Amino acid sequence: MGMENRKYGVFILSYGRSEKVYSYTTIRNMGYTGPIYIVCSTDDSDLPNYQKKYENVIVFDKNDYRGKFDIGDNFDRQDTPIFARNANFNMAKELGLTHFIQLDDDYTSFQYRIPLGGKDGVLKGYHPKNLDAVFNAFFDYLDSTPTTSVAMAQGGDFIGGASNGFFWRKMIGGKRKIMNVYFNKVDRPYTFFGRVNDDVNTYVYNGRLGHLFFTHPYCSIIQKQTQSSSGGFTEYYRDTGTYIKSFYTILFNPTACIINELPSKHRRLHHQVQWKHAVPSIISETHKK
Repeated sequence: MGMENRKYGVFILSYGRSEKVYSYTTIRNMGYTGPIYIVCSTDDSDLPNYQKKYENVIVFDKNDYRGKFDIGDNFDRQDTPIFARNANFNMAKELGLTHFIQLDDDYTSFQYRIPLGGKDGVLKGYHPKNLDAVFNAFFDYLDSTPTTSVAMAQGGDFIGGASNGFFWRKMIGGKRKIMNVYFNKVDRPYTFFGRVNDDVNTYVYNGRLGHLFFTHPYCSIIQKQTQSSSGGFTEYYRDTGTYIKSFYTILFNPTACIINELPSKHRRLHHQVQWKHAVPSIISETHKK
């Protein structure tokens, strides 16, 4: 599809923090000129404030999506973004869009991340001046490949700086995951899974079925520190911690995911994806009989 036939918008998912939708101001300040839709649910007590502050607020009922995807548990809590993530495809279709970007509400900046001087060099960050051009470049990639969804990187992908293996993979230029910034095509829908860790659950579950998900290594977002901003899903993470969060991914792909201890000063358990077991692989012709 040519850019002249492309119709897209940005959807920002938010819950309980109408005064903290940082992503809205960020993308406007960095050159995005298209439509922005704030996605809220009927159970949000802060909904009237969203509707007063923003022009395009899309309201949906989580009950309309109950039972339409595997949430991974039998709890009654509804304070999870999984409903909004899955409803988003229908919203985009009803608006007549061909493509859309799904954002969380806590992004404070976008950056190009460029390693200078090889593995022993430095990792530099540069702010794009025209997000319209950046967003369309991602959609150009989607339109020219069978990729299901592509995303931007996040802070944790760059631990280690320029020597990080993210930049120097021999086989693939990026990681086979998607988190935070989702570039989607309306005619390539996919389902998010799990109350918690929905991003990881989604790419490991759908990935084993042949869906292609990639994170671009040279474009990234900067976001508020996890659990530093109240509202959204913060309270659930504070209540359950990383231990419970990681086990949701085990439920959705137990043959390829394990729980491991992160080797950091503040040790904690975290999921680890065994990629050789997680997604279909291309076998070298040398093994052909």
